[in-house]
Amino acid sequence: MLKDGVWTDVQPLKNAIVINTGDQIEVLSNGRYKSILHQVVPQTDGQRRSIASFYNPSLKATIAPAPQLLGPKVENKASDSAKYPKFVFGDYMSVYLE
Repeated sequence: MLKDGVWTDVQPLKNAIVINTGDQIEVLSNGRYKSILHQVVPQTDGQRRSIASFYNPSLKATIAPAPQLLGPKVENKASDSAKYPKFVFGDYMSVYLE
């Protein structure tokens, strides 16, 4: 994964499933789950299986931080405001694919 401008090797755990979340999950979770740049470097001394699956909302869907994740935090700490503006998924894809 790309962290602070440097590609970092992430060693897989045996029998683990790795899930890379996308930009929409970062917005819906108000930044709790990050969308990261990633690349795969094949290992010469082992096997690897990948299943690439993509699930996208309707192009007309409005994406915004989930209201349940906004508002006052527990223990009288500062409130959690929306870190991302709401947007229409189709508009996002138009910009993303340019």
